[in-house]
Amino acid sequence: MLCTEVMRQLSEYLDGELDAALVQELERHLSDCQDCRVVVDTTRKTIEIYCNTEPAPLPPEIRTRLHEALARRLAKGR
Repeated sequence: MLCTEVMRQLSEYLDGELDAALVQELERHLSDCQDCRVVVDTTRKTIEIYCNTEPAPLPPEIRTRLHEALARRLAKGR
């Protein structure tokens, strides 16, 4: 398996949606490729942090600026 294929299968791998043969092939690649291992581990940790954290409320001034920027961008696209 090539690194590009690992990246293509990353989401399904982390979600446990790959069949056993693909998991075995991907994990064999990970055992030999430090770069892919770092990407997989970092992505897994990011998902865990994101899923275990409550969203922070936006301060009112940031919310206003964000809405204004979005309105400008939408108006430009028309």
